Amino acid sequence: MTTYLIVLATITNEEKWTQYRKAVVPLIQTFGGRHISRGGNAQLLEGTHESWRVAMFEFPSMDAIREFWNSPEYRDVKELRRDAATLEVWAVPGE
Repeated sequence: MTTYLIVLATITNEEKWTQYRKAVVPLIQTFGGRHISRGGNAQLLEGTHESWRVAMFEFPSMDAIREFWNSPEYRDVKELRRDAATLEVWAVPGE
């Protein structure tokens, strides 16, 4: 079942975030994920906004997201975002 990885990011260091983004997107692709929305001008329709950037990725399954998230390759890439951003990340099943 298609599953979505949703990332809300508050960027604290643009240069380090750019390095992370350049490394993580190709890695996501190796686990069957594809970028479907990236940090554009999201419009808040209700609630409060915390200056997040929103990115969404589509994966073939929840297992594929877990494989990516827990992989040694991502562990190394994750270090690039240390002190670059604060994230909230969800894995959400599609229908």
